Amino acid sequence: MSNNNDNHDIITLKQHCFQLELRTDPVRGRGVFTKEKIRRNTLVEISPILFFDSKEYDDHGKHTILDHYTYCWPGGFGLALGLGSMFNHDSSPNVGFIRDIPNKVIRYVTLRDVEKDEELCISYGNHLWFEDDSKPSDVPSESEDEPFPFADDDE
Repeated sequence: MSNNNDNHDIITLKQHCFQLELRTDPVRGRGVFTKEKIRRNTLVEISPILFFDSKEYDDHGKHTILDHYTYCWPGGFGLALGLGSMFNHDSSPNVGFIRDIPNKVIRYVTLRDVEKDEELCISYGNHLWFEDDSKPSDVPSESEDEPFPFADDDE
């Protein structure tokens, strides 16, 4: 990506056209909820990432709370900014994510219809650092990097 201000550097952010809110659950902590029904295959969030190369992450990031909010990224790790760090885990998620590597963003898309007042949840994959009380997924993840069968935009 070039540093000048041409159209190749513009990433349109069309999220937050939904009535979303953060709520706190005594067990799960803060999470994202919808105040309206959202249809399947709907883009609900585009989160830019803050990139940490592998050395920086090994030296600093993995020793902090940031370790719970990063995604594997080529050459290191990406910290999801915005709502991307607020989605809680569920083994049967209603939201999936697509890592848009060239644009350094993560796109979050509904996997099924989501009802009003329902929490929007993603799968954190197979290597959880907490006890998972959600019901197991029918289809186990084949990759710890990308728990859904979405292709990156550059493939």
